[in-house]
Amino acid sequence: MKALVIAVIAVMLGVHGVWAADDSKVKAATGKVESGAKKIGEGKVGEGVEETAKGIGKTVVEGAKFSGKKLEEAGKAAEPKAKSAWENFKDSANAFGGSVKSFFSRLFSN
Repeated sequence: MKALVIAVIAVMLGVHGVWAADDSKVKAATGKVESGAKKIGEGKVGEGVEETAKGIGKTVVEGAKFSGKKLEEAGKAAEPKAKSAWENFKDSANAFGGSVKSFFSRLFSN
């Protein structure tokens, strides 16, 4: 029983620490974990475990959604730089190709 309470608290603190700056849905889900853990501590084990489990599941789902949104935003923010890097690479490759062509043209023209 104590191991379950300790595990729940560890998950709750870990999840809360990771998602501390996240939106309200993640905070609400972690609140449900917290509420379930308190019920377990008050002796309402069945009810507390059920609420905690639902809260953990909801936290994972909402956290994944939030992470997906943040990754998408990061990808969009990096997109112009990626295009710029590609253009730079393409220009460098073209310049290198021109240098190689010029080198061989001079080599065989003598």
